[in-house]
Amino acid sequence: MQGDTTASDRPCDPRCFLNSAGGQDEGNTGHGAVDFPVAVVLPAAGCGERMGLTTPKQFCTFLNRPLISYTIESFEKISWIKTIVVVVAKESHELMLHIVKTFRHTKVKVVEGGTSRHRSIFNGLQVLTESTEGSSLPRPKVVIIHDAVRPFVEEDFLLKITLAAKEQGAVGAIRPLVSTVIATTSESYLDHSLERAKYRASEMPQGFLFDIIHQAYQLCSEFDFEFGTECLHLALQYSGTNAKLIEGPPTLWKVTYKRDLAAAESVIKETLSLSACLISGTMAETVELASKVQKNLAAHDMAVDVFSCAKEYKELLLSKTRNFIQITVGGGRLSDIAELIKLLEETNHALLYPVVIIWVHLYMSEEQSHRQKPDELTPIMDLAVKAKQGNILLYGIQVIHSKVPELWEKSAERLSELTAALIRDRNPAFTGQLLQA
Repeated sequence: MQGDTTASDRPCDPRCFLNSAGGQDEGNTGHGAVDFPVAVVLPAAGCGERMGLTTPKQFCTFLNRPLISYTIESFEKISWIKTIVVVVAKESHELMLHIVKTFRHTKVKVVEGGTSRHRSIFNGLQVLTESTEGSSLPRPKVVIIHDAVRPFVEEDFLLKITLAAKEQGAVGAIRPLVSTVIATTSESYLDHSLERAKYRASEMPQGFLFDIIHQAYQLCSEFDFEFGTECLHLALQYSGTNAKLIEGPPTLWKVTYKRDLAAAESVIKETLSLSACLISGTMAETVELASKVQKNLAAHDMAVDVFSCAKEYKELLLSKTRNFIQITVGGGRLSDIAELIKLLEETNHALLYPVVIIWVHLYMSEEQSHRQKPDELTPIMDLAVKAKQGNILLYGIQVIHSKVPELWEKSAERLSELTAALIRDRNPAFTGQLLQA
């Protein structure tokens, strides 16, 4: 069965995830190797009882998106995957269609599931058999079956699964067991334990030649439909195909409990905070500050590209990150920030992940009277409210230029710390405020 990994099997380093988080082109790792049609079936009709929530876990939202949208994106960004069949409960059909439309998932076909996991998978496979010549759903050579609540599947591993499925007929991901498995007596005493080194946890994704898995489902029993959990076993029992097993990365963990949603959000936030673009302007002081911030943020594992002007490098800006820092002198021109927000909205850059803009107000005098007055913050707050509706988080940080080198260095360090924290946390509660560095 598809075993649930434990907390100790959570990924330690999420930097390999979300290859498209900075806006790169969709994946091409297997573009030459996969010259046959590949489809994905995502069973998502479960109610998520173990989550303890009224909303099924696949529809639980973090960072303004439901979990299932992140999983879909993992497949949709891969150029050689052409079709993603999402199987949902009847009562969730309209919700799923809304998600597809809202987040512009272009490869998805939504179908209604059955009363069990295997019935739902079979419904998904049946849709692919109904394709005709010229249909938008070509009958696949290989089909990948994956859990809708495992959002961090990587393209290189999917390529291994796909090629092995074409060669072997069936293939499944496995992971080492992290705990010893024991059997108990009816009185709750130890009966015996298994030798852990001989066993593995069966995970997702699993890949099959389409004809093999479809035949298995056509022949399987009612008992299998109602109580079975392992697709690989069906392929072996009813199609005579013994699956190749490939050890998968620790990123295959499954969102099962509430804490797993928080873990998934943390993974994505950390990944999104790995890069930023800083727009410095051309004044000597702003260029100097940009250099200090760039150096300091490197200590927070954040790569920062510095540009003098947003307009001149707008295509390059959008290709690199979802975090932007703009330094202006004094109150600066709000129109510059408004133009950046407009650019992000026009390009849908914030559609899938929240974008952060940090507006740095550099004041050239240490006099308190030269700082931004409270009544002057209203336009900034109004713009932040409007931007937040488009999934863009606008923050302000005020920093005072000091002629004393030690104080100036300290202000730059404080600015960098605030910037790193705002980018990492992506907290909407602080938008529109002007923090003091």
